[in-house]
Amino acid sequence: MELKWKIKPFEALNVNELYDLLQLRSEIFVVEQNCVYLDLDGKDKKALHLIGEYEGKIVAYSRLFDAGISFDNASIGRVVVDANYRDKKFGHDLMREAIAQIQSNFGKDKITIGAQLYLKKFYESHGFVQTSEMYLEDDIPHIEMIRE
Repeated sequence: MELKWKIKPFEALNVNELYDLLQLRSEIFVVEQNCVYLDLDGKDKKALHLIGEYEGKIVAYSRLFDAGISFDNASIGRVVVDANYRDKKFGHDLMREAIAQIQSNFGKDKITIGAQLYLKKFYESHGFVQTSEMYLEDDIPHIEMIRE
């Protein structure tokens, strides 16, 4: 059970991919987490989009940024796995692939993320270390974490 990975700049996303990844983000970040916020923050056009497909369906996704866009370091954001596929541990596959793609595409090892606090141990398992106090982002507790 492996994911098929695609990495694309915004301009290379086709209409169906864009719709599907925005739908997945909305299902998780807006509906599941009961959080009203503007997902379309203007950064999609600056990101590399990492898409994990399983049996032709987008089930894992994240945005990858070079240094200076979201943080001083390269960064990973909008990390999401379809709720129906979380039992397959695709989140770990997604993080391993995201880290590898940051290194491959941007030549960076130092990565900063704004992590939801409840996922601290998950991100620690991928080498991230907490570097900030808890803060609220869209009423959800977050922490900044760095992987060097």
